[in-house]
Formats: sequence, C-alpha cells, structure tokens
Amino acid sequence: MGSRARHAASFLTAALAAAPLALVPGTAARAAAPGTIVLERDGGARTIAFTADRAGEAVLGFTAAAPDVSWGRAGAESAVVAVAVDGRHVTDVVVPSSDPVPRGFGLGHVEEGPHEVTLRFADASAAAARSVALAAPRVAVPEAGQLALRHAPVIVGRTGWPFGDPRQNARTDAPLVAWHETRPAATAGHRVIEYSLVWSNEDGGTDTPGLLARWGRTSDIEWTYRVEVDASGARVPGTAVYHGPFHVTLNFAGRYERDHPVLQTCTQNNNLCDVVSPGAPLRFLPDASRTRPDGRAREAVMDREPWTYRVMAQELVREGKVEAPSDPATPEAGDPRAYLFVEFAMDVGAGTAIGSAPGLALGVRLKGDPSVLYRSDHGRADRTIGRDGAVATAVELPPGTRPSDIASVEAVRRPTGLGNDRAPITVTAIHRAFMLDDAFLPGPSALTWDGAVALTPAEPSAVLWRG
Repeated sequence: MGSRARHAASFLTAALAAAPLALVPGTAARAAAPGTIVLERDGGARTIAFTADRAGEAVLGFTAAAPDVSWGRAGAESAVVAVAVDGRHVTDVVVPSSDPVPRGFGLGHVEEGPHEVTLRFADASAAAARSVALAAPRVAVPEAGQLALRHAPVIVGRTGWPFGDPRQNARTDAPLVAWHETRPAATAGHRVIEYSLVWSNEDGGTDTPGLLARWGRTSDIEWTYRVEVDASGARVPGTAVYHGPFHVTLNFAGRYERDHPVLQTCTQNNNLCDVVSPGAPLRFLPDASRTRPDGRAREAVMDREPWTYRVMAQELVREGKVEAPSDPATPEAGDPRAYLFVEFAMDVGAGTAIGSAPGLALGVRLKGDPSVLYRSDHGRADRTIGRDGAVATAVELPPGTRPSDIASVEAVRRPTGLGNDRAPITVTAIHRAFMLDDAFLPGPSALTWDGAVALTPAEPSAVLWRG
C-alpha cells in the first residue's frame, strides 16, 4: 500500500471513530457487539459519517447476518438493506443467511470531504426477516481498483414489468459476486474492461442437470458489460456493449451515472437490457474491483466465496429442482451434497473431417464398487464439454459418498454430432475437486492432477487420477 493509500485509510478510520454510528432520532437499537450496526424491520435508518481525503470511487464493506433468515426456506429467503450516500440510493444488499458473510459493495463516486452513508431495512425483505446485523462496517476510497470501480455497471433488479414481482431478486436469482477482467485494446495505451456477475440461479435457460454437467454449478455466471478506456481511464465513445437477451452482444444506448452504465436484468436467464423498468425498487452495485485468478475457470470466483455455493444449493432445494431421493442412475439433478465438483483444463484439437467437435465427460469410480463409472454427462452427448481452457463439471455420486471413497477419476471423449470429426481432446490438469458438506459449503479439495492425456477415437478414455 502506498503512502497516499495509507493516509486515506487512516483518515477514514479516524473519521469513523470520531463520528460514531448515529441513530435516527426516536429509534432504539438492539444490543449488538461493538462496531456492529443492527437494522430492524420497524426501526429507523442508521448512518455512517466518513470523510474522503480525495475524490474517487468509494466502497462499503461489512460482515452481514440476518437472524431467522435462510435462502433455503420459503418466506424467509433474505433480509434486504438499502444503502444511500448523501441521500442518493446507490445499492441494495440481499442478506441470505443467519451466518455471517463478508460482503463488499460500491458506493459510486464521492468528492473530497465529508459524506454520510445511510442504511435502512428494506421492504423487499422476506416476511420472516426481522433484523440484519452488519459487523465491522467500513468505508474507503481505495487507491487500487479505481478504474474497475469507476466503470462497473449498476444492475437494476428484475421486475417482470409490468405484471411481475418487482422485488424478485430478493428471493430468486440474486446477484452475489462481481468481478472484472482487462485486456489490451487495438489502440496502443487503451484497455478493454469486461465485467461479470454470479447470480444464485437462473429461472430460465439451461436446465439444472445441464448446468451441473456442462458448467459444474447451478448458479448463473454471465459477463454483463464491456467497454474500452483510453490511457487516462476515460470511456472511448461507441465501445460500450452489454450482454443482451438471447446472449446477443448489443451496443449500450442507456443512461450513465457518471461512468456507471445502468442495466436491468430483463430475462429469466439473467440477460440484460439498457432500458430500465419505471419504478424498479432494487439495484445492485457489488464491488467489482477483484479479478479472476489467472488460468482458472470462472467458477474459481465462487471458490473464494464459499457461501455462494450454499446459496446456490439452497435455491435448488427450495424451488424443487432436485429429485428425492437422490439417485445417480437417473439424469435428474440430485442432492447438491452428492456431487463431486471438479475444475480441470482441456483442449480440443483440430478435426480431420467435417463434423461436430467431440465433447468430454468426467467419470468417477468408487472403492466400494469400481465396476461402476459415474459420469458427469449421464451418457448424454449434449451434456459433454467441448470448450477449451479451464472448465468445470459436477459428477453425481450415491448419497453419503465422501471424497475418501473415490478410487479414480477418468476422462471420456464422446462424439457429439453426425459428422466424422477425428479431433483429439487433451486434458492437462485437475485444479480442484470437492464435495459440499451438510451445510452446503465446499470442503477442501480432495485431489489435483497435472499431466497431458490425449483422447482419440482409438483411445477415447483414460484414467487421470487414482486414489
């Protein structure tokens, strides 16, 4: 951290200490640990006063928990906190658990000088939610990540306008984690910034078994907005695009809040529109200053936020998208705790004839009965993986299986079309493989592997790892 960043951090810390959390007159605060803000359904707003020693993008961080709330229980899905800066509504926070979870959100641009963050228990909260606790709240104008924070999109919640539920993201398809990636632009000194977001699920689009087999999760991960910036960090006119309906890349023609484009989730599979429904009550500006680990699949962003797997799994169970009892012999989605979630690396080679490229599935054998190969694709060609790079899948195993029961992990090449494509597939790594515990949280990785195994029509399968 540079001297200027240290000065900003110390100045903000001193400001927070000097200007303690202030109750709106006439309200009462529930007893809480020092440094914790408690917002109650029938209580008033709470405020944080802070002073920024320079202009820039501010961020708010805290650890959030809501008693009596569970994303897995209908009518108790979440407590929602509305956040305003100097009286301007900037973001909402969906708190889906009674367990403490660290969260971070953008506050938009602030000028040098004093400011006030107002926190309010929002009407979008589930009926069972009575309060929410925000521990160790902190405001900063960080030196690092300013460019990414400056252009991050504001995502307005899905309303199903004009007849839908305007607060539905508080109980389904909630936005969880954002990040950005950069690459050089064609113009020297320019860069392209792309933003992505993890939603808890998608109410439309790919079916649940397909998500597990082809993507290794049932959350929805999509890029949202992309823009070119010049050497000074300013937006290059005409370069802004977004992820529109039917996964079409569209030119952004909507409004900006300074450099923040305003988009809205407008489809059941979380594609976006640049025209916002009137009166939409929810909006989200998650902290997008972090990026994806190099050489890793997008799911690695979830790995460093383990609570996202719990929310993902709880939504599946609550919405009745898993079979009971869970059975790996059927193609239906089973209990999320019965899956081995695997991230690996692969490359599809050039074909030697016209036809469809082959796909890859992973298989698992167990020590108790190694004659059975449990496959991620359940024997279906449309549930194999055919893309290069780091990818993820999930293999359903019998309920009660533990990682220590795994005897081997195998790769299986499978033709996916009617052509005669002879392309090989090379598998080069297993980055991680874990199962969810009883609370739907990822356990430690049970295995990794590095090598180079080529699968061909003559040799379509190979063992990658043995226990």
